[in-house]
Amino acid sequence: MTEQSRRIVLARRPSGMVDAETTRLETVPVPEPGPGEAVARVRYLSIDPTIRTWMDDAPGYLPPIEIDAVVRSGGIGEVVASNSERYAVGDTVFGMLGWQDHAVIDEGENTAQVIPPGVEATAALSVFGVTGMTAYFGLLDVGKPQPGDTVVVSGAAGATGSVVGQIAKIKEAGKVVGIAGGPEKCKWIVDELGFDAAIDYKSDDVGARLSELCPDGIDVYFDNVGGAILDTCLSHLALRARIACCGAISAYNDRGDAPGLKNYFSLITRRARMEGFLILDYLDRFPEAQIDMFGWVAEGRITHAEHVVEGLESAPDALNLLFTGGNTGKVVVAVDGA
Repeated sequence: MTEQSRRIVLARRPSGMVDAETTRLETVPVPEPGPGEAVARVRYLSIDPTIRTWMDDAPGYLPPIEIDAVVRSGGIGEVVASNSERYAVGDTVFGMLGWQDHAVIDEGENTAQVIPPGVEATAALSVFGVTGMTAYFGLLDVGKPQPGDTVVVSGAAGATGSVVGQIAKIKEAGKVVGIAGGPEKCKWIVDELGFDAAIDYKSDDVGARLSELCPDGIDVYFDNVGGAILDTCLSHLALRARIACCGAISAYNDRGDAPGLKNYFSLITRRARMEGFLILDYLDRFPEAQIDMFGWVAEGRITHAEHVVEGLESAPDALNLLFTGGNTGKVVVAVDGA
C-alpha cells in the first residue's frame, strides 16, 4: 500500500480572516525524490503574518499562492529520502516546506538550509531564523539606534517585536517602550524581556501614554502593525527619527479598506525617515547576525518564546492567532509526529 501524505491547499481567496472555506485538507501519495532532489518529512511550520498576504490575489514581493496549491510557509523537516549530494538522510533542514507532511527540496528554487546539530528546531524558526533576523536587521540596519535613543516597538509581545526590544537594550537604548495587547503581555515584556515600559493598546490611550513615556519624542519606531498605532506614533517623533516598517498586520485582513495616515506630515516637520524592508534582502548576511544571536541567547541577554500549536490540521487556526492576539512569541505548528 502506498504511503500517504497530508497537505493543506488554498481552496479560495479569503475575505477577512481565514475560515473553513479558505483551505482544504487533502491526502496524496508521499512524493519520491527525482534526480538532485530530496524529500523532507515536515516537523514544524513557521506561522507568520505574511502568509495571509500571500493568500490574496494581489502583487507582493512573492507571487500569490495559487488556488489548489499547497499553502506556502517556512518549516523545519527531516530528510527521509535523497538523490542529492546536498542533503543526506537524517539531515534537519529549513526551507519553504509548506503546509504538508512531506516536501520535495532541491538545489535550485526549492533549496533548503541544513541546520547544524544541537540547534532546537523551534528556536531555528524563531530567534535564530527569519524572525530573529528580521528583528536584527530591521532594527540595526534600518532603525539605526544610537546609545540613549528612545525606541518604541509595536507588536512587542510577538515573535519579532519581542526580540527587537531586547536588541535595543543590548545596544544601549536609553528607553525601550513596547506596545502590546493585554496586561499579561505587557507584564511579560517588562518583567521577563527587560522593556522599560509597556503600553496596552487595548485599554490605554496610546497617544497619551507616549507623551508620558517619551516626552522628548521617539527616536526609533519599529512598526509591526501599521494603521492607527503607526499614525499615533508619527505624531510623537523626535527630530530625525527613524521608522522601520516591518509589517502592517492591522490591515492584512482588509487591505482594501484600510484607512490612510493622517500624521505623515510629521515626517517633514521632524525631518524623519520611514523605510520599509524585506528580510530577503539580507539572506547573505544571516551568518553574521546568527553569530550575535547565538551569543546573546547563550549569555541570557535575549529570551525567546514559542507558542506551539499541535497538528497540521490546526495551521489555519494558528494563522488566525496572529490577528486575534491569541499568541505570545513565535507561533509554530508541530506537525503530527513532530
